[in-house]
Amino acid sequence: MTAQTYVPSLLSRAGAVSALTLAAVTGTMLVPGAASEAQAAPHSAKALKVAASKRGSPYKYGATGPYRFDCSGLTLYSFKKAGKKLARTAQAQYNQTRHISSSSRRKGDLVFFHYGRSVYHVGIYAGKGKIWHSPKTGSLVRLEKIWSKKVWYGRVR
Repeated sequence: MTAQTYVPSLLSRAGAVSALTLAAVTGTMLVPGAASEAQAAPHSAKALKVAASKRGSPYKYGATGPYRFDCSGLTLYSFKKAGKKLARTAQAQYNQTRHISSSSRRKGDLVFFHYGRSVYHVGIYAGKGKIWHSPKTGSLVRLEKIWSKKVWYGRVR
């Protein structure tokens, strides 16, 4: 019997009171409706690959692909292709993600640029201080070094 079948079987026999004890013993915490970090990682990795595949696509305000993008349109499109639904705007995407510290960031996390409390730009973290993003009118989707210290990070759930 695998761990995937063993733990739910034990949980159904153990009852609700013993769930925390079971989690402590098996090292697994089951929370209904919550994706584990391991389950979230494949979506982020796929979204990152999708964004990279759009290299050279032109910026167009309000565009969500597949050939033209604005910043949040690129992130929306990339995560949609990875099986995750995101809000339309950079601010709404920030509000939707689980906020994380810069030391916790991983490839595929979203990087939000802000002025005060307002988010004005978003990209997908590619590692080594770089993001894939669609910068502005007249530019193309590209990999670029993060140019500001005024960024927040969010993980798509």
